[in-house]
Amino acid sequence: MTISLPIQNDPGRAGAAGHPAPDAPARAWLPDRLIDSHGRTIRDLRLSITDRCNFRCVYCMDPDFRYMPKTQLLSLEEYLRLVRICLGLGITKVRITGGEPTLYPRLDELIAELGRMNISDLAMTTNGSLLDQMPLAQWRRDGLHRITLSLDSLRPERVQAITRTATTAESVIRAIHLAHAAGFSPVKVNAVIMRGVNDDEVADFADFALEHGIDMRLIEFMPLDSSRAWNRNQVVGADEMIEAIRPRHELIAVEEDDPSSTSMNFTFSDNSRAGRPPMAMGGRRVTSFQSEPRIGIIAPVTRPFCGACSRLRITADGKVRPCLFSLSEWDLRSVLRSDAADEEVRRSIVNAVWTKQAGHGIGSGAFVPPERTMSAIGG
Repeated sequence: MTISLPIQNDPGRAGAAGHPAPDAPARAWLPDRLIDSHGRTIRDLRLSITDRCNFRCVYCMDPDFRYMPKTQLLSLEEYLRLVRICLGLGITKVRITGGEPTLYPRLDELIAELGRMNISDLAMTTNGSLLDQMPLAQWRRDGLHRITLSLDSLRPERVQAITRTATTAESVIRAIHLAHAAGFSPVKVNAVIMRGVNDDEVADFADFALEHGIDMRLIEFMPLDSSRAWNRNQVVGADEMIEAIRPRHELIAVEEDDPSSTSMNFTFSDNSRAGRPPMAMGGRRVTSFQSEPRIGIIAPVTRPFCGACSRLRITADGKVRPCLFSLSEWDLRSVLRSDAADEEVRRSIVNAVWTKQAGHGIGSGAFVPPERTMSAIGG
């Protein structure tokens, strides 16, 4: 049985600045599915648990960026409730994001509780700077499957300039080794490639993937910076990245089983793998890896993958963002704190997903970047 619901009357619906979102057509509410008006099924939840970060990356956050008051952020119990409800709606993948999630004071407890939910794919994205202080082995035992790190340059002065911190690439290399030792596989490392900043390191990142046995993901620069300084001329496209690597390494395209994958993935030829140096881990040299080194190209600007998108984002303050570039949000926090039953929360999530836009429209003249930065949205 389906129930016809006019979604414009949903009490959990709010715009990005607290104003009503644009009206959408009435829909038939399916109580156990997340399907948008373009027929896409949503299975992947990106859950932000904090807007705080110990970096101020130039493509994300200005030095004087102000965080939300902590009272506006959801509690641990509210995050867990939302995940349980989303799992009942068909979500199979949950990625913990921030800000920087390792700054969240109850992270260990969150991972343990999520692990008890038997989520098919539980992952976390972190800048890696604090992983040497984290119980990685315990997280792995508790059910965290994958970790993705961030490293935008291999050159110390550039890392510090991009992050506006005193951190170095060595902290991320140390985090890679710790993650491998704790049994995480694959370990992914993200780099945002910006023209005139780090685009001359693209082939070096491929060397880095081979050296450390990681899945190195090169990401096109997106308009999510708080200074609104993004310029299309700064975007290094997927084709250009691939061509920068090919003189040094032969890449082999990987056919993906998941049609909603965000990246074009490549492995290295036998010749490239044979020439890679051994990796140092815990003071000893090793030449075998838990997974094959790969290159992933994430190209939302030059090769949008919106048509197969399966993602939903919930921000740390309890707003549903059907798309990373949504201009409207749905307010779940007020629903959660109104003593609403789970059914009402489910209804708000289902209706929010129905409004998911067909694409982000970065290439169009009418594109308007979202007010929130990546750190406030969740990666």
